[in-house]
Amino acid sequence: MRLDDESESSNIESQRGMGGGGFQLGGMGGGGAMGLIFSLVASRFGIVGIIGIVVVMMLLGGNPLSMLGGGSGSAPAVQPAATGQAAIRDETDRKVAKILGSTERVWGELFRRAGQTYQDPTLVFYDRNGMSGCGAAQSAMGPFYCPADHKIYLDTTFFDELATRFGAPGDFGMAYVIAHEVGHHVQTLTGISDKVRAAQQRAGQAGANALQVKMELQADCYAGVWATNDRNLLEPGDVEVGMRAAQAIGDDTLQKAAGQRPVPESFTHGTSAQRVEWLQRGLQTGDPAQCDTFAS
Repeated sequence: MRLDDESESSNIESQRGMGGGGFQLGGMGGGGAMGLIFSLVASRFGIVGIIGIVVVMMLLGGNPLSMLGGGSGSAPAVQPAATGQAAIRDETDRKVAKILGSTERVWGELFRRAGQTYQDPTLVFYDRNGMSGCGAAQSAMGPFYCPADHKIYLDTTFFDELATRFGAPGDFGMAYVIAHEVGHHVQTLTGISDKVRAAQQRAGQAGANALQVKMELQADCYAGVWATNDRNLLEPGDVEVGMRAAQAIGDDTLQKAAGQRPVPESFTHGTSAQRVEWLQRGLQTGDPAQCDTFAS
């Protein structure tokens, strides 16, 4: 991909080295860990137990108010996530920021043509463990988008697996992954995500999975729409890399690779053939309106 002249997105954060993205026991409010201890002591031993805890803390030089979330003994402030350039660690990060910048430009224009305003998502780097608005972020989950906070969560070591395990090395394999997650952001902005979740709650497990497959295939199509609307980035062979990536991460292919018999009712992302088909449709049309997987 021709990324040298592409502008980097500033909508980048990093949770690396923050021990789970700044999550702490105090995240539940009310004085954090000490507040939790306070509640447990109160329920088990009553006022006598509380007085005992207060006396011990005072003797040790602590502040009893910390149990209630007040005073100088409250939980230390969470280190803010690094943002913008401060979140960029290496050349891979820089490429990610440029790819995200391209998606912002393309989707901003597509939304403008439709008389709408595109709101940029934020991409969060983390290593091994992080915390999102949707709960814990773990490398084993792979890249994902959280509609609750409009953020994409990414451990860039996934790109190593994409190259070695899935046979899709290179920048466009990386770009396909990012653009797919941006596609989920587009679904959130357009209200598709809310409608699908409501329908999933009314459906059984197999029906909910089928709806999720349509969501994922549409995100694949949106990834193709982005790429074809920024053709100046593409070099010979890039599209082929994207197709290999889509082929490699189909549910049927992954289940076979795990020594399992493919079970269509359990699919949540679509078969390899479906993923390739919808990525191709986005690439060939460049039109989000052609990505209606729910009508097909």
